Amino acid sequence: MAATQRAIDLAKAAAAAADEKVATSVIAIDVSDQLALTDVFVVAAADNERQVSAIVDGIIERLHELGVKPIRREGQRDDRWVLLDFGDIVVHVQHEDEREFYALDRLWRDCPTIDLTS
Repeated sequence: MAATQRAIDLAKAAAAAADEKVATSVIAIDVSDQLALTDVFVVAAADNERQVSAIVDGIIERLHELGVKPIRREGQRDDRWVLLDFGDIVVHVQHEDEREFYALDRLWRDCPTIDLTS
C-alpha cells in the first residue's frame, strides 16, 4: 500500500517550507508499507540549533495554513532533533551531526522515496 495523496501533499508542503528556511538534505520516505502509524517521514537537516528551530516553525506555519496541526512535538528543548507528528506524516528536523549519525534515510533505505520536485 502506498502513501495516501493527502500524506504526499502534506510532505511536499513540509519539504517546501523547510527548503524556504534553507534546510539541507530534505527527503520524504514512504513508510506506509512498514508502519501503521504514519505514511511518510520527511527528514531535513540544518547547520545549527537556531536554524533547526526556524525550520520547525516554518513547517508548523505552512501546515497550519493547510488546516493541519501537530499531534505531538518532541525534542524542542535542545533543538538538535525535533520530531513533528502530523498523523499522516512525521517530520524529523535534525542538526547535521544527528542527521549523519542516525542516518534515517539509511535505516529506511528499503522504502521508496517521494519526488518532492513536482
